[in-house]
Amino acid sequence: MAGNMNHTIVIGAGQAGLAAAAQLRNRGVECEILEAADSPGNSWRSRWDSLRLFTPAQHCSLPGATFPAAPGAKPGKDQVADYLAAYAADMPMTTGVAVEGVRRGSGGFTLDTSAGTFEARSVVVATGATSVPFVPGIAERLDPAIHQLHSSNYRNAAALPPGGVLVVGAGTSGIEIAVELSRTRQVWLAGRVPFHVPDALLDHAGGLYWQFIHRVLTRSTPMGRKVAGGFTAHGGPLISVSMEDARKAGVRALPRLEEVDGSGRPMFDGQALQGADTVLWATGFKAQYGWIEGLPLDSRGWPVTTRGVVESVPGLYFVGMPFQYGLTSSLLGGVGRDAAHVAGHIAAAEMARDSALGLNH
Repeated sequence: MAGNMNHTIVIGAGQAGLAAAAQLRNRGVECEILEAADSPGNSWRSRWDSLRLFTPAQHCSLPGATFPAAPGAKPGKDQVADYLAAYAADMPMTTGVAVEGVRRGSGGFTLDTSAGTFEARSVVVATGATSVPFVPGIAERLDPAIHQLHSSNYRNAAALPPGGVLVVGAGTSGIEIAVELSRTRQVWLAGRVPFHVPDALLDHAGGLYWQFIHRVLTRSTPMGRKVAGGFTAHGGPLISVSMEDARKAGVRALPRLEEVDGSGRPMFDGQALQGADTVLWATGFKAQYGWIEGLPLDSRGWPVTTRGVVESVPGLYFVGMPFQYGLTSSLLGGVGRDAAHVAGHIAAAEMARDSALGLNH
């Protein structure tokens, strides 16, 4: 707390924060993790019941710890949470602490938290990209009788009121939820459909596919930079599911939701949609970093960094942002690479500081 200067504080104990802490430890840099929830990886447990990773288990390991599942298996959300909890078992961590503000001073950073103030020479923000659900403004115009929820609050079909469901957002999560709901009720799916990675590529290319998305689709290649632009603007491609899967399940595809009629019903092509008693917003999340003083943001609200290094605010770093360096930057098996890059910068800064103070041996 106040008066005790940490070398580095890592904010968040999801896969990004844990990978960062592990890479710092590998380089001999002391750190402490601050986690708002009661346990690491808690956000995984709160996701919908049937959620499974689209990445095979052999590509889901954090630095130094193989994911405990057979190659080819698609781990469920609770398996991921258990893995993260075990990974964090011996890490310096304080849970139940929400960071409310970060500001830089002459000697480092002051963090205002729910448990008082902390100080550190470096700060790694590893809160991920799924902390603030995004719901379009049109939601406020819907009939109050229509039940609304964001996909982050969806658990299973039984928890929804009776009746049809309009799922808004045709990304991977939206399609998966729509297909699940279609087993017990009428479902519509509205939104722009992203590019679908062919299932055959996933099923038969195996490790070559992972090497492609991990090594080729990065900000260091022309193809990667092109993909990155669309990724941060519209979200990632469809992986493991497609609109064809939704159609086969009986889901009716609709265009983007842009109109509401006078009675508050969703409208498509000039016609009010009848029978949708619930609207489920699978519309992703938004960036929100106003609690970090002096942080430069791009036009979409994302931090301006060079592979996670905020060059205009020395000592401030990010890990786990969408396409931070590559398409796999926010995935279990890819976040370690970005964490290593950031940890290397921090270790070099610590070494330079010690050298200047005559502390090197």
